[in-house]
Amino acid sequence: MNAKNWRINLVLGLIFLLFSILGGRLYYLQVVKGGFYQAMAKGQQIFLGEITDSRGEIFLQDRKKQTYALAINQSHSLCYIAPNEIEQKYKTAQALNKVLNIEQEHILSRIEKEDSFYEIIKKDLNREEVNKLKELNLPGVFLGEEILRYYPQKTLAAHIVGFLGGEQTGQYGLEGYYNEVLLGEKRIIKGEKGPKGFVLFGIENIISPRVETDIILTVDYNIQYMAEKLLKNANEDLDIEEGTIIVADPRTGAILAMANWPSFDPNEYQKEENLEIFKNPATQKLFEPGSIFKPLTMAAAINTGKVTPETTYIDEGKLKIGGYTITNYNNKTWGEMSMTGVLERSINTGAVFAGRELGHKSFLEYSERFGLFARTDIDLQGETFSNNSNLKKGYEINFATASFGQGIEVTPIQLIQAFSAIANGGKATKPFMVEKIAKGIKEEVITKSQTNGQIISQKTASELTSMLVSVLENGYGQKANVEGYYIAGKTGTAQVPKKDSKGYDLYQTIQSFIGFAPAYNPQFLILVKLNNPATKSASESAAPVFHELAKYIIDYYQIPPDY
Repeated sequence: MNAKNWRINLVLGLIFLLFSILGGRLYYLQVVKGGFYQAMAKGQQIFLGEITDSRGEIFLQDRKKQTYALAINQSHSLCYIAPNEIEQKYKTAQALNKVLNIEQEHILSRIEKEDSFYEIIKKDLNREEVNKLKELNLPGVFLGEEILRYYPQKTLAAHIVGFLGGEQTGQYGLEGYYNEVLLGEKRIIKGEKGPKGFVLFGIENIISPRVETDIILTVDYNIQYMAEKLLKNANEDLDIEEGTIIVADPRTGAILAMANWPSFDPNEYQKEENLEIFKNPATQKLFEPGSIFKPLTMAAAINTGKVTPETTYIDEGKLKIGGYTITNYNNKTWGEMSMTGVLERSINTGAVFAGRELGHKSFLEYSERFGLFARTDIDLQGETFSNNSNLKKGYEINFATASFGQGIEVTPIQLIQAFSAIANGGKATKPFMVEKIAKGIKEEVITKSQTNGQIISQKTASELTSMLVSVLENGYGQKANVEGYYIAGKTGTAQVPKKDSKGYDLYQTIQSFIGFAPAYNPQFLILVKLNNPATKSASESAAPVFHELAKYIIDYYQIPPDY
């Protein structure tokens, strides 16, 4: 073998040896240790993360238990970029400008943030924009989704539901009160890092299952719709400044409707300039109820044995207390009148008589028992109340005017709770909005009705019911009657206190009607409150509205006549 061949063989041998070593090493890594290194690499790409479920949804029902969405979640497409993945910055900005109709300079300012890996370019894309972006398939440009709150009923039941604020926190109504319940639960997800270390794949691979927490209301969709329609009509026909209607089941406290006018659209709450529109007048605004308070004064006086429905007194048309003079509606004088007649003709001096017979201490005690000095604790955010400190000072004139509903402040929902005691055999029921909370498929929390104890005796409640039936048959409440049915109720035309000084505004009134039906087997209780309608008294405004709604519910429930 010559020297030249020897060198060639040596080089070939070394090359062969080198490839043998490399091949052996590759075999060792890929075959012998392949599973280990594959798992190791996968471990660097796969990671566990945490996401929060979408917010629970809210539903209305009707009498047949058909549900209507009140607050739901909707998926909306968005376009976002990863600036450090975009090489052709100007060309990308130009393309996005044409598709999304956004200023090119704005897009460029986002693309040039090279230290950022996530910049939103546009939210709420339409279908055409999504399709065009998919066709372009621009490097570093991605399509994503965000879940937004949507209120399909718009202004219907707006004060009940409230809205989801900019920081994804419930504001007002149910959204505020049940915010912690509606918040989505956190779940473990399995994600995969992309080449740049930040893009997620396989996010649908959820390790812990989703648990939905939805709320189903006691509110009846059809009754709510009708109540709101009647308030809109009252605005058109009577030029009301504000109006509230509450419908409840006095046997349980379940709220069947809570309507207010004016209302707002929770989808566009940010467009409202006057934040007062978000307050629920049914639970967050105090007012002096006027004559619809008289049955409560009478109930306390009868329950303590101080008067009976047949007890009489002599009305002289005026009553002087200190430097004050109390008169009747239209300055009328009625002469001898029974306590039933006092309610029929809504006589102020007669309510003062019953209140005096009752006494100051008992008046305060029964006002407290009826729940007029405390929140009802209805499940809506921000309920207010008044402790009526002026009344508690003990002045004779304050107790006198309070007996017929002036100088004492309440909310509409407090009156609903108080009158439920008359309609429910003496037991007041606590008002509530939510029938059940459905968590997942199996678990449901059913809301149970609660009573505030025996406020008045069953005998007193029965006597008051007969007196209130007489108001509709023989008194000022006749326009609230529904033919073929016994209806119990009372009108109220209250003066409105001046805002900046003492005394009452001579040109403003709050006209209301509260009643229940059928009177001797009540299935619903209605309060109609109209602020400053263009009528003289509630018998011409609130009573006819009550009639229309009561007749609708009677037909809707298919309640047989009892008259």
